Amino acid sequence: MPKDQGIGASSKRREDVRFLTGTGNYTDDINLVNQTYAHFLRSDVAHGVINGIDASAAEAMDGVVRVFTAKDFEGVGGVPCGWQVTDRHGQPMQEPKHPVLAEGKVRHVGDPIAVVIAETPELARDAAEAIDVDITELPAVVDMKAAVAEGAPKVHDDLTSNLCYDWGFVEENREAVDQAIKNAAHVTTLELVNNRLVANPMEPRVAVGDYNRANDEHTLYTTSQNPHVIRLLMGAFVLGIPEHKLRVVAPDVGGGFGTKIFHYAEEAFVTFAAKAINRPVKWTASRSEAFISDAHGRDHVTKIELALDADHKFVALRTDTYANMGAYLSTFAPSVPTWLHGTLMAGNYITPLVYVNVKAVFTNTVPVDAYRGAGRPEATFQLERVVDKAARELGMDPAELRRLNFIKPEQFPYDTPVAVTYDTGNYHATLDKALELTDYASFDTRAAESKARGKLRGFGIAHYIEACGIAPSNLVGQLGARAGLYESATVRVNATGSIAVMTGSHSHGQGHETTFAQVVADMIGIDESQVDIVHGDTARTPMGMGTYGSRSIAVGGSAMVRAAEKVLNKAKKIAAHLMEAADADIELKDGQFSVAGTDKSVAWGDVCLAAYVPHNYPLEEIEPGLEETAFYDPANFTYPSGAYFCEVEVDPGTGKVEVVGFTAADDFGNVINPMIVEGQVHGGVAQGIGQAMLENCVYDDNGQLLSGSYMDYAMPRASDLPMFEVDHSCQTPCTHNPLGVKGCGEAGAIGSPPALVNAVIDALHRGGYPVEHIDMPLSPSRVWNAMQSVK
Repeated sequence: MPKDQGIGASSKRREDVRFLTGTGNYTDDINLVNQTYAHFLRSDVAHGVINGIDASAAEAMDGVVRVFTAKDFEGVGGVPCGWQVTDRHGQPMQEPKHPVLAEGKVRHVGDPIAVVIAETPELARDAAEAIDVDITELPAVVDMKAAVAEGAPKVHDDLTSNLCYDWGFVEENREAVDQAIKNAAHVTTLELVNNRLVANPMEPRVAVGDYNRANDEHTLYTTSQNPHVIRLLMGAFVLGIPEHKLRVVAPDVGGGFGTKIFHYAEEAFVTFAAKAINRPVKWTASRSEAFISDAHGRDHVTKIELALDADHKFVALRTDTYANMGAYLSTFAPSVPTWLHGTLMAGNYITPLVYVNVKAVFTNTVPVDAYRGAGRPEATFQLERVVDKAARELGMDPAELRRLNFIKPEQFPYDTPVAVTYDTGNYHATLDKALELTDYASFDTRAAESKARGKLRGFGIAHYIEACGIAPSNLVGQLGARAGLYESATVRVNATGSIAVMTGSHSHGQGHETTFAQVVADMIGIDESQVDIVHGDTARTPMGMGTYGSRSIAVGGSAMVRAAEKVLNKAKKIAAHLMEAADADIELKDGQFSVAGTDKSVAWGDVCLAAYVPHNYPLEEIEPGLEETAFYDPANFTYPSGAYFCEVEVDPGTGKVEVVGFTAADDFGNVINPMIVEGQVHGGVAQGIGQAMLENCVYDDNGQLLSGSYMDYAMPRASDLPMFEVDHSCQTPCTHNPLGVKGCGEAGAIGSPPALVNAVIDALHRGGYPVEHIDMPLSPSRVWNAMQSVK
């Protein structure tokens, strides 16, 4: 193998050739013979009773094939939720039906009421405007606390209230936490909002349904991060299609950030409609439609309390959070503010007692689900903001307060009070590396230079830890997951020595076709170009759980390693026979099998050919072929961690914030491709800065989305960002997967928001403005108003 390939090399992303030359194959590039087009008529009110739908004018228009409403879906299941949460009283969450098309009521702006199928997208859109819908508008509830107040309008009439669940964790710690906070030498309290976000991947969602009447087979082409899960949920729980009669294909996908994990009603609709009209049906979301139909992210309101003893050691932590579910339960929504959030509230610190309470609330808004980081950014933001405030109240350097309370390297594996065990980590090392890279010692000089220019300079620190590769299946099953969380791979070796790897993971920008090939090529010692990665098609890949939660290399990559190990074990037997040796004596290096201690060797390609031309080995001992499948179910999460430092300048006259420096020192365990890792961190930090400074999904009191386009929803641009300093040299390999990897895809979005907010608060304090908190996004008006409030 060339020295610039394999594990640890910055191999160029092979998939970028087609992406940069315009030859990618995205779902919207798929057009089938005799195809029709769907347009969804969506509610323009947040809450109302549907009195009637008159589609006669639309149905009479030229080019209209059919109009569908909820009555066409009688007997069809609702869009299922994939995770059940049990509340602190032992009761299951309230779980309303999520119909494919609105039944009786609309519950948020964007709720689909009817669908027009026509010969062109334009005809479908025009016909949808001709549908007359009689709706009696009802009072909407948007504010979460108001939604659970006595007498609030109910989003779902068949539920007892708008409270989905009242979750407590760890419930047996509750009284001890209350007592520890009561007796503490110092308690820091902070109330904050984790603002609602829209994911906005470059490619909007698309779905194409096809039906083959000859063999009763359905095919769905869709923009999905996990096609096998879509096949399972849609086939088994919505449309009742046997899995062997349903194929789901997710070709090239232009970004997801979590919003394409979920099974959406549009996917079920085009699959159902294709059979109903016996023609392919295609739906492509407009960007404005995506704002009111894609699952949103975050949207928490939290009170957090941190108790410290007289030596400034953490003794207890208590949080109370309201988490918005929106109008319906999206696929993994209940798990995000609970098991993906509460289990990370210990952070990087020794905190003996932790109690987390979460009230999940239904409102007349778009459903909320996982967005890059999913629960871990929410936990980190709370924790790192309150730690920073505590340091200020105690007159301590924020870095030193953190260092004082860090879990020490010799304490790993470390059992947290929130039911997870960190296997490895070195938080002191990432802190020291970040301090070194930012030249922390000379910050005062830089602050003086900024002051001379009329600016306030601030320095913000945040530490994060996240749980990636969510697992194992037996644990998450106990926590309410309705699917396994393993991953799969098939390694197929061809007679000429090239390899096809079929994986249940899915790529939507992460570079899987490059990194996965690096792993397999490295194991054998062949050129990476000899390895092809196949994903995204349930007809070609083994059952897998897809890509989210930074699980691809830790779980999917480990499945590949296990399958490749099976292949190599068999290949060694063939090689041993060819060289008349014992298989225990066979070694593989740089694509050559050899007999230990001799000069006998045989090339990888010769062994592969022998596997398929078995003229010269005992068939009674070794069957022909060289192909193996493995399913990998992790023993634990992986726990990436890092130190993020941010420097800002604030203009006191306008409140405008400029990010002038950003450093990320991460521990991702072993790194497969440093260049790809750096790119993942860059993207995550950009999204985190977007949340902290710019992005905000805003509803008015009537449930109307006020930030429903790029005119009102501010996305980060290159000019909003500095050059990032990224380091991942502090590596503590994961102990329970064969690659020692931890995952890197979400880190940047987790650590950056609190680092930036901490930096702005620091700048204001240094300038004589004792502001304790500003909710994200830190727009100029919010910062300026906060400054005026403490003059």
